[in-house]
Amino acid sequence: MSVSLRYLVGMFCLLFAIGFLPVIAGAEGKADNNRYNVVFIAIDDLRPDLGCYGDPHAQSPNLDRLAKQGMMFSKHYVQVATCGASRFALLTGRSPATSGVTRNNNALYSGPTKLSEKQLPGAQTLPEQFRRSGYHTVLIGKISHTADGLVYAYDGSGDGRHELPNAWDDLATPLGEWKRGWGIFFAYTGGRHRESGKGHQDLMEFTAIEDNELPDGQMADEAVSQLKKLAKGDKPFFMGLGFFKPHLPFVATKGDWEAVQKDEIASEEARAKPDSPWWHASGEFYRYDFPFKKTRPLDEDAHRQARAAYRACVRYVDRQVGKVLTAIEELDLDKDTIVVVWGDHGWHLGEQQVWGKHTPWERAVHSPLLIKAPEVKTPGKSCDALVETIDIYPTLVDLCRPSFTKTEKPLDGASLVPLLNETEIEVNPAAISFWRDGISVRRANFRLVYSPNPKSKRAPELYDMSVSPDNQTNVADKYPDIVKRLRRIGEEGEELP
Repeated sequence: MSVSLRYLVGMFCLLFAIGFLPVIAGAEGKADNNRYNVVFIAIDDLRPDLGCYGDPHAQSPNLDRLAKQGMMFSKHYVQVATCGASRFALLTGRSPATSGVTRNNNALYSGPTKLSEKQLPGAQTLPEQFRRSGYHTVLIGKISHTADGLVYAYDGSGDGRHELPNAWDDLATPLGEWKRGWGIFFAYTGGRHRESGKGHQDLMEFTAIEDNELPDGQMADEAVSQLKKLAKGDKPFFMGLGFFKPHLPFVATKGDWEAVQKDEIASEEARAKPDSPWWHASGEFYRYDFPFKKTRPLDEDAHRQARAAYRACVRYVDRQVGKVLTAIEELDLDKDTIVVVWGDHGWHLGEQQVWGKHTPWERAVHSPLLIKAPEVKTPGKSCDALVETIDIYPTLVDLCRPSFTKTEKPLDGASLVPLLNETEIEVNPAAISFWRDGISVRRANFRLVYSPNPKSKRAPELYDMSVSPDNQTNVADKYPDIVKRLRRIGEEGEELP
């Protein structure tokens, strides 16, 4: 069955989608070694505005350090430009084409794609596979959609069950003064948070002096503490560490804000509003209380301040990553530990007059991916091959060879090991992302955005990415053959002969 048909079935007939039938599949590679530890670091809303990605304004020395020690993937694309659905694809190794999950943040624990709380014959998620292989698994922060791995709503209601059943030995997220998961996610200093019902919703706050006055700093400290314990253990380990910043609200230390207050503004061309049905009005961003005039679009001064606030948060979270990297080295774990840093999706910083994710365009689906592993042939090399989030699961299986080999659903991605060891120059014909009823296909210098729904009135959009990541000139009518080719890849997942 073609990917397009499975996608449409998954989108409109979820209860009967083929992807939901319990198929057991063996993971590739030898599965009897448990060769390496894994520290998997997820960073919320991180776009590739880093020094290692060529951004001259970035202050990201620690992520840059990791890039020099491993491989940086310059063209990594997520499956969905929203937190929960992107992480669903990561953790299950499944494309929205087979799962049907193209927007649902709660897909892991509600609806037809809800993970079974009963242990099934095959692993349902990446950390579960490692745990069933004898790894000690530790969760700190946001790896799945909830902020600490437990199912509670923003208002604190819920039963507190594990969002990823059978996956974690230890749930080690420090709640600090915020007392509950979503409090730490939307945190301000002093235990205040956006979902408290007390009107705390400032867009920006830069009053903290020390890193550990904020949740990400506390999580970095906890990760270091856990690494010290794990280093003394007799089992390999898998740590999932999910930092919150630079997700809204923009909160970091006073020093971070002072270091980045002068920021560049997006070009006038990039700030133009596109004539596209995929555009949205940045509802999450505009719900906050601004320290400057709230206009649509923002004026240049406000635009500059908002971008600087985002960069301050990137500077802050980079420092937390640095603490973990240093601990790995000082504990003499670096030769036996794979480190992955993954951005769960990109973010528009005023480009296309969007402040946020939730689009099928380049800024929303392009995010960083850094992998440090013994198989990296040339440390510090940038890989320009098209890679996807669903490739991470099979890559870690290929590298670590966990002894438990069964997965409850087949994995849709490709191992990146041939890119790490430079035996291949590409593993995917394209990078395919999804948003609602749309498919976004990135191949070579072009991005095609279209709806596979035959009833859709949305015209295909084709953009030449060699011009700019913010190119808004639709050339679909000019290049019908490219539209046809990319659509074929999007629907069948393979190149035309």
